[in-house]
This record gives sequence, C-alpha cells and structure tokens, in this order.
Amino acid sequence: MTNLAPIKFGTDGWRAVIAADYTFANVERVAQAYADYLKATIEHKEKFHLEHLVDVGQLRKDETQLFSNVVKKAVASAFQLEIIGFDRRFLSEAFAQRSAEVLAGNGFRIALFSEAAPTPLISWAVKYLGASGGVVITASHNPPEFNGFKIKAWWGGSADSDITSAVEALVDRNDPKRGAVSNDTHQLLEPAIESYRAQIASYVDLDRIRGSEATVVVDSMHGTGSTWVESFLTGGKLNIETIRGQRDPLFGGVNPEPIDRNLAALKQRVIESGALVGLATDGDADRVGAVNELGETMTMHAVVPLMLLHLVRERKMTGAVVRTFSQSVLLKRIAAAHNLKFYETPIGFKYIAELMLKDDILIGAEESGGIGVKGHLPERDGILNSLLFLEAIISAGKPPSEMLQDLHREFGEFHFGRKDLHVEPAAGLKLLEKLRKLMIDSIGGYGVVGVETMDGTKLLFDDESWLLFRQSGTEPVLRVYSEATSVSKMNALLAAGEELARAT
Repeated sequence: MTNLAPIKFGTDGWRAVIAADYTFANVERVAQAYADYLKATIEHKEKFHLEHLVDVGQLRKDETQLFSNVVKKAVASAFQLEIIGFDRRFLSEAFAQRSAEVLAGNGFRIALFSEAAPTPLISWAVKYLGASGGVVITASHNPPEFNGFKIKAWWGGSADSDITSAVEALVDRNDPKRGAVSNDTHQLLEPAIESYRAQIASYVDLDRIRGSEATVVVDSMHGTGSTWVESFLTGGKLNIETIRGQRDPLFGGVNPEPIDRNLAALKQRVIESGALVGLATDGDADRVGAVNELGETMTMHAVVPLMLLHLVRERKMTGAVVRTFSQSVLLKRIAAAHNLKFYETPIGFKYIAELMLKDDILIGAEESGGIGVKGHLPERDGILNSLLFLEAIISAGKPPSEMLQDLHREFGEFHFGRKDLHVEPAAGLKLLEKLRKLMIDSIGGYGVVGVETMDGTKLLFDDESWLLFRQSGTEPVLRVYSEATSVSKMNALLAAGEELARAT
C-alpha cells in the first residue's frame, strides 16, 4: 500500500474530513487495524490462561499443545462480541456498516445499532454485554464536515493511549477483510438499552424533578441526544421541551459543541419560555452544556463545581476529584474544603477514565463538558449529567445564577473564557514549542509567577488566575483558555494571549 493518508488518533479517536481523508477505504484500514489488535489481545489471553493452568498445577507443560484448542475456544467465546454504533453525521450509518463488515470478516460477532445512538449508551452496551470492545462512528463536537472512529474498551469507556497507539501501529499490517453482518444483530442490544434506561432512572431522583412546576428546555443540537433527556421527565408537573431534536448532518449551521457561540437557539428559547434552565448535549451526547434562567451560557467551570457540591453536600457522597489541565481552580478549592483527594490530568477524558478504573473517583471533568461520576461508567455521559445537574438545581430550590453567586461567595470568584484560533496541528505544535522557550514575565499587564506544561503551556498569576495555550488533538484549532478572578481580567488575558499566539 502506498500514498495512503496517515492515521493518527487524537484525544478521543481518529477524526478526519469526510471525502478527503475520511473515506470508506480509510475506515476499512482503521477497522482492520482494530481487528488485528483484538486478535492479538485474544492470543495473549490464550497464552496467559495456558501458563496459568501450568503454574497452578492443573495442566502439565507437555499437555499445553493438547489443550490449546480448548482454551482458545473458551477465550474466544468470551471475547468475540463487538458493539458498533454511530451518530447522525453524513453517511455515519454506512461507515458503521462497513466497520462492522471488516470486524465480521475477522471472525467477530457483531451487535450493530440500527439507528443513531448516544455514545454513552454504546459504551454501556459494551460493558453490559461483556463485549471485547466497541466502535462509535462519530466526530463528537467537531464541525459537520468531520467524522470519526472512537474505540470503546471492554470496561465501557474510551480506549486508553496504550490501545490507540497499538491500533495505530497495526494500520496497514494486513489488508482489510470483509464479511457479512446479520440483519438482526441489533436485537442483541435491546436488553442493553433497557438496562441503560434503568441505570439512569435509579441514579437520578426523577420523581423529585418531575414534581417541580418549573420549565426546562433541552437542546440536542441535532445530535444523538434527540429526546433522550425529555423521555425521562414526562408525566409529572415539570414542563419539558426539546429543541433541535431532529437529525441535521449540518447541525443547523453551527458546530454541535454546547458552548456559548453555538447555543443562541437555546438561550432564546429559555428567555421566551421563562425556563429555570436550558440543558444541551453535543453531537454524540457524551458532553453537557447549560444556560441559566437569564439566558446566559454557563461554562463547565461553573456547572462542574456546582455538581460537585451537590454530590458532596446533598447526596453525602465521597471520593476523589479529578480535573483536566483546563478545568477550574474552584474544583481544587472545594476538594480541599471537604478533605477529598485531588488529581489533575492532561486534557482528554481517557486520562480521567484511567483513574476511575484504579481509584475511588467521585467526579472527573473536562472543560469541554465531559463529566464522569461515581457509580456509573468510567465515561462521559451527557444524558445522565444533564439530569444530574437538573437534580442539583431542583434540590437547591433556587435558579442557577443564584447558585453560582453562592458558590463564588464561599470559594472565590472565578470566570472562564476560551478563544479558538484556526491553526493546523503541525503549526500549532511549533507555536507551543516557541511559547515554552519564551521568558514571559508579564502579559496583558499582569505579572506571570509560574509556567506549567503538562498539556500545552499554562501561564500562572499570583491570584490563581491562569492563561493556557493548547493545540487541539482532534481538529485544526489552537485554543487559548483563561480563568481569572474577574470578567475584565479574563477578557484581557484572552486578548493578550490571542495577540501573542498570532505574533509568535
């Protein structure tokens, strides 16, 4: 094979522009590499089981060849199911079908969703059905021209760096094989879907929410969130409405990312309806966004701290707190006030998921709306987190703007903002390298007291304000983030950061 586009996995999967690099041929290459990884994993498990039987005295070494076929069948039968799902982007169902055909051609049983589904549901199905893993055809919150290939590991969360690196290394090792996929494979998924609904119903106090006489607006941004949140909240006093719930591969002309510049429709509808809150999910419904009763977008630097306080004070839950490199100072302060262990990770939910698999994590959160909570999957879930944030608001008995004022009075006032600059990945990484080498004493009139480089370049100020430069791992965007003790300082730092980035 020659002149093939390179396949590189970013923070959560491989993503590319449809019909440019995201083609059926390239999806086949990635699917075959994933199949090769799975088969190598199965072979490793077979060898491990044989060696274990010898170690514990249940099998003599000279009998391993005799019993290898028995072990191989036992391991394969427990590790041969793959879950395949897709979002509402252009041709996603066809790309999912092709991925399923490649995995089927490599000997895997397939459970293929028959219609677009939220990514967290697909992750739940992987864990519930004991599958070897799963594939979601989605580019999440990326612009409409993108599509992607997310790998879900057997534990029901995003594949970690070890898995994606291994898959990358196997691309083009073998030519893609294709096989037939049964038309009724989706029937395997019906119990998993019902189990997912039962899990959410048991996790959130739905009766309390339904008993409220408030109005709530849900914006699915034309993604797979569809009417999922609304479906849990009907039948009570609550007035619940979904907007942008239908499929639109162009997402109404905006990126399906629940941040301020994309939520004009939700903000307007909240004001028109006098809603208590507006809730939003992204293109594949694993991220959450919110608009307060004043029609103002709430950043995750407000939503996540409020959720953490609800979990600790109202639900009496315990566990560690995890923030990614661009999340709020407030999480660290709340964790300290409640004697909770605190972690910070690079950006990407897979780093949070790794900790959720190893430690007792109460909540882990990204700036971009990805939140994982204790007692659920090691995974982002925009459906669950929309309902959980709504539970926090109803429990507080006051509108979100007042909840935030209370938070700031107790833990300090911080405001967050972000600018996205169109920069190709290679150029962005070079720029970050230059920034690391610059001796920056001040920026925007504020003195710099420290620099951190866990993920990008973060400038620190004496009041715990910060300014971060980071190249996206999934799209050609250089992001400039700031959290500061006043709106004016945050805006000044963002403006100075953009000026520095463009001049560097």
